[in-house]
Amino acid sequence: MGTFMRINQGEIWMVEFFPKIGSEITKLRPAIVVSHNTIGRLPLKTIVPITDWKNNYAYYPWMLKIENDALNGLSKTSAIDCFQIKNFANERFVKKVGSVDETMIKKVHKTIAKTLNPLYNLQ
Repeated sequence: MGTFMRINQGEIWMVEFFPKIGSEITKLRPAIVVSHNTIGRLPLKTIVPITDWKNNYAYYPWMLKIENDALNGLSKTSAIDCFQIKNFANERFVKKVGSVDETMIKKVHKTIAKTLNPLYNLQ
């Protein structure tokens, strides 16, 4: 796959999350690209993984619920895990499945900031 693909902020890609260590999320799974297209010199992107939605995630402020639709290409109601933010090499990106709108990207960015400090309040 690799270093010459165009991978843009707001896109959802199937990404290889293995090998994993400890409690890290694992396997081939969807993730949202959260880094800005013009940031970074290396062939890396900042992403947050997407996992199956579970009702108790509603109580976790770092989990965002996302309903599947034609735009995002997800197959079911899912959770964006903003606590497991990662910088991954472009070679881990397998296939683009969809994208999210600017409103969702801003929501993800705000949630990531709150994992750094719950008192942060981005506009």
